[in-house]
Amino acid sequence: MPIYLPELLVEQLSFPPVSRALAEPDGLLAMGGDLSPERLTLAYQSGIFPWFSEGDPLLWWSPSIRAVFPPDTLLLNRTLRKQWQKGEYRITLNHRFAEVMQHCAAPRPSQAQTWILPPMQQAYLTLHQLGIAHSIEIWQHDSVVAGLYGVQLGQLFCGESMFNRIDNGAKFALIALQQHLQHYAEGWIDCQLPNRFLLQLGATPLPRSDYLTLLKRLQTQPAPNGHWSPQTLLLQPARTNL
Repeated sequence: MPIYLPELLVEQLSFPPVSRALAEPDGLLAMGGDLSPERLTLAYQSGIFPWFSEGDPLLWWSPSIRAVFPPDTLLLNRTLRKQWQKGEYRITLNHRFAEVMQHCAAPRPSQAQTWILPPMQQAYLTLHQLGIAHSIEIWQHDSVVAGLYGVQLGQLFCGESMFNRIDNGAKFALIALQQHLQHYAEGWIDCQLPNRFLLQLGATPLPRSDYLTLLKRLQTQPAPNGHWSPQTLLLQPARTNL
């Protein structure tokens, strides 16, 4: 069955209402436009994100169900604490944004192709340079072995992708991110689409309407000056779940 999508014009900065997103495939809203910082920022502010594969047009999505980590969802339990203490790891913020994106874009055993194509990498690198996109890096010795990146909207962090080269590396990055957010915010993290891995970590499925209400409440609250400047982060042992 043919799919008819609104086509966005590069010279017109707008999106259709998310209520017009398709039910099948779930959330597909529009095609075309560009990956300019202005359009990407408007997309996230509207509950929309880009997602497309090589050879596809630029596609925009607003799924009916989002995956979010509510405050205090990601905790350093006893097993993770022991692994962390034995692993000689450290955490940084915004030290290796481009490298984290490259690792996230690399082929995986369960996913031969990537949606983090060179145009996407360049677009989010530009957002990073503008202070809108950020990365968390997990280091072991002198190598980045896990991490994540995403877009910050006030008190909401919209995660884009993460990678692991050590067991539980992505969870360490998520815990560090939520702890860092909770220095000035509640600690909500949007992870876009639910999947088995996220749900096992404690992500909550949230209907689009509830997500948009949450987004509207959180996105206008600014971060303190310097909160997202490059720095070393510490996992707080007091935040435990035994």
